[in-house]
Amino acid sequence: MHLFYTPDLQPTHPQYFLSEEESKHAIRVLRLEVGDEVQLIDGRGGFYNAAIHDAHPKRTILNITSVTPQFNKRNHYLHIAVAPTKNIERLEWFLEKATEIGIDEVSLIITQRSERKEAKVDRLNKIITAAIKQSLKAYHPVLNDAVKLNQLLTAPFDGQKFIAHCEPGEKLDLRKEINAGGSYLILIGPEGDFSPAEIELALESGFKPITLGEARLRTETAALEACFEVNFLNRL
Repeated sequence: MHLFYTPDLQPTHPQYFLSEEESKHAIRVLRLEVGDEVQLIDGRGGFYNAAIHDAHPKRTILNITSVTPQFNKRNHYLHIAVAPTKNIERLEWFLEKATEIGIDEVSLIITQRSERKEAKVDRLNKIITAAIKQSLKAYHPVLNDAVKLNQLLTAPFDGQKFIAHCEPGEKLDLRKEINAGGSYLILIGPEGDFSPAEIELALESGFKPITLGEARLRTETAALEACFEVNFLNRL
């Protein structure tokens, strides 16, 4: 299966022109020819079957033969807000694996103890795009620019809100708290954890404290564990 990401594709159009980069890949690298079948995903839930009409290495023309809307749409919405890791490769690993498992939105948050204050969203989006193609996902997760934690805490969110932290105190079991088929926003802090003041502010903003198990997890591992648990619990 040859799969291409085509975010500007409109389901009502009978033809589509691949970008120069994708055309070169299709014709020069994959050696595709007129009549060969390919698949397209638009990142908004559309999954398309198409055939090559004109095998041009700079502007390949495709004929759309069928479209499946809301392809493998999940029954819930997962938004994870995570502090960027000092080693950017660890954040890239999380984005890749979370996309493969299933996630809808990721926010990068800057906290008092953050080891990294910024990240190149364009590069990270390329990691996500490669992951949706690898895992045959028709929905492209939204990756938001880095914001300060207090900005995210005050932003409206219609769903359940949780914060995972390592400070002492009573914490809830995520497996017993989530309402299946809902929307969830989960906060994951930096390696040094959220500060007590940040935790208190989150609780005042309606976030519930949760545990992700007894082990002390790295930032990207905790974020992926939350992603896995939410998806698993919504399949029960």
